[in-house]
Amino acid sequence: MGLIDRDDGWRIPDWLWEHVEPLLPPPPPHPLGTHRRRIPDRQVMNAILLVLRTGMQWNALRATGICNSSSAHRRFQEWERAGVFHEIWRQGLLDYDEVVGIDWSWLAADGAMTKAPLGGSATGPNPTDRGKKGRNVRFSARRQGSRSGWHTTAPTATTSRCSHRR
Repeated sequence: MGLIDRDDGWRIPDWLWEHVEPLLPPPPPHPLGTHRRRIPDRQVMNAILLVLRTGMQWNALRATGICNSSSAHRRFQEWERAGVFHEIWRQGLLDYDEVVGIDWSWLAADGAMTKAPLGGSATGPNPTDRGKKGRNVRFSARRQGSRSGWHTTAPTATTSRCSHRR
């Protein structure tokens, strides 16, 4: 018996499993033709979602009693290659768009690139800065403008006012 012996809110609910189960590919044939019974897909999905939600290590799954780590990781890789998680995400977006609505005409992304604070001289120059001065700062902003007052720049542009002061 593992640490988790009852529904603690981490397991996939029935209504969601009804949508996910048809997306799963059939199990691959065993090379020897016979093997131990597979762990049920729903049980493995619960283990995968637990790892993804908590950030715990795959090997820590044994202590939970949900599923062993090798089966969960192997099935995760199978389902990732089959596009299961991408399709779950896609269908979730479409369902959300149908119920709430998504403004597909406006999208944003964010990112930042800075030097490693503890990198030291051993790390060498950043291969992406190509000798430029200044900083490359990108982040998302609302359509009406940013709350912080910063101005967004193109991904390859540097912040001009700060880098050209003398």
